[in-house]
Amino acid sequence: MVGATGTPGSLTALHRAAAEARVRDAELWVVLAWQPPGGELGSRNGLGPSALAQCRAAAVERLREILDTAFGAAKPGVTLAGLTVRGTPGPALVDTAREPDDLLVVGAGSRTLLRRLIRPSVARYCLAHAACPVLAVPPSPLQAELESVHRRNIWRVPLDLRELTP
Repeated sequence: MVGATGTPGSLTALHRAAAEARVRDAELWVVLAWQPPGGELGSRNGLGPSALAQCRAAAVERLREILDTAFGAAKPGVTLAGLTVRGTPGPALVDTAREPDDLLVVGAGSRTLLRRLIRPSVARYCLAHAACPVLAVPPSPLQAELESVHRRNIWRVPLDLRELTP
């Protein structure tokens, strides 16, 4: 079982989960947690059943896009199942991976101080609360380089061509 959001870190975790499923000859369950606009509190104040159905349909479509981005025409080589769960990501993943012989795979992306203050870590939540083994997949080394280039572009720092030579 793997949590998916479509971020580069979650795509790395998705590929690692596919490799683990191949080794174990197991099914790969890809889980996308979703919440209505405004969270659960917001859904109590005026969102009707049709709006919630639209939110769920959007989550299903997002999961299809994530799987298409991750695997494209090439299949992962295992039985693949998608699941959208209404709730926050950490509890949704822990509740879905209830069996002791499940393996929960989550991305453990780089966590800046600002991100830690705004949004709690899903990987930490899963490691602390899951009833099954949890595999926290670190981000790809290429992701750090991509973020470095992105920061350089934001601050308009010129590229030093000597950095490109090995």
